[in-house]
Amino acid sequence: MKTEFTDISDTQKKITIEIPSEVVDTKIDRVTSDFGRSAKIPGFRPGKVPAKIIQQRFREQILHEVTHDLIPKAVEEALRERDFDPVDTPDIHDVVINKGSALTFTATFETVPPIDPGDYETFTLRRPPISVEEDAIDKALNQLLERSARFDPVSGRLAEHGDSIVLDLTREVVSGPKSTEVPPGQLKPDTHKGVTIEIGAVANPPGFDDEMIGLDVNDVKDFTLSYPVDHATSELAGTTVRYDVKVKAIKRRIVPELDDEFAKDIGDFENLDALRTRVSEDLKKEAEQDADRQVRAELVKQLAERVTFDLPEALVSREVDRRVEEFVRRLLEQQVDPKKANINWEEFREQQRKPAQEAVCSALVIDEIARRESLSPSEQDLESELARYAERAGRPAAAVRAKLEQDGGIARVEIGLRREKAMNLLLSRAKIVTV
Repeated sequence: MKTEFTDISDTQKKITIEIPSEVVDTKIDRVTSDFGRSAKIPGFRPGKVPAKIIQQRFREQILHEVTHDLIPKAVEEALRERDFDPVDTPDIHDVVINKGSALTFTATFETVPPIDPGDYETFTLRRPPISVEEDAIDKALNQLLERSARFDPVSGRLAEHGDSIVLDLTREVVSGPKSTEVPPGQLKPDTHKGVTIEIGAVANPPGFDDEMIGLDVNDVKDFTLSYPVDHATSELAGTTVRYDVKVKAIKRRIVPELDDEFAKDIGDFENLDALRTRVSEDLKKEAEQDADRQVRAELVKQLAERVTFDLPEALVSREVDRRVEEFVRRLLEQQVDPKKANINWEEFREQQRKPAQEAVCSALVIDEIARRESLSPSEQDLESELARYAERAGRPAAAVRAKLEQDGGIARVEIGLRREKAMNLLLSRAKIVTV
């Protein structure tokens, strides 16, 4: 087998391979024989069709099978000889194959050149100071108050601004872009039972609050609203909508007083001072975690700067895909349909390219450091990480491990643990200054 390598760039390579004609002919004859045992051709008994006729009748299929058997093996052997590790499956093109001639083709692929991570002691990382301001504690306490608010029924008066009104509601688009898309009589009303709407909320349709003020329990009302053409909900923009509502209840949101009784109600606190102390401690812990994240982010940035070559596009695209998939997963967890989230996905992907490139660069350097330092997770490290996976998923650890092993995911977990060990090593050797 003859091979010729060409360096297109630091990361892009091309290899031209020629497989000798005798190897090709032997494989063609073997595949021809396999076809001949089952081929049904008029005038010949099964298994008795001459090889020449088989090769004429099934030429394309035979050559296709031969190339799909010989080419991967030849590429693997050529890459092994040069110690190349492609980041993705090589692209095969310019294939020429005929009986009696050598099989020639070209394979292009991307690879990662040698990386010099440099001196581990040269990292200087900035860490923000840890401080908890009184205003931050007050804000956190007020948020606790807001979350502890209760809704008391309103009696003796009509609905007013700030009330929460419980409705049976039917909504129907009667004119505008949406109604013109559907034939007359086929546009179904949108009905909801027992929905709660706060009068004055920002998300309410334009003019809706005015229709609610002054209503009483058991009141029934119908009205129409016109949505502006630039309304945030694209399905309703530029439409006229008819509403039929029935008031089921009117409630007022009551925020408790910030005092000792409130502290006792929400937890095991003797008084408000004890609650305030706990809030201060929690804020300090959050500030420390945020400072740690900033230190790690700066380390990642400095690691990425040590990669001086253009990244393989396959690695960048893979990281962008991962980030998009992670974002979609978070939307689904929040019960948001990604298809209806009004997101320009092409623009979103493009926004992910720069952070993806930085992530890939830092990962390449970290992997090289882990290799040089012979870092690898222990079985206990792996078991602990799988236990955390299982806890987050609410499943038994054994089931999580079995699923990962089935999907080939254990290797990904081990890579993550190895990189974490390398990061901890770098952080232990870095100079960290508080600024």
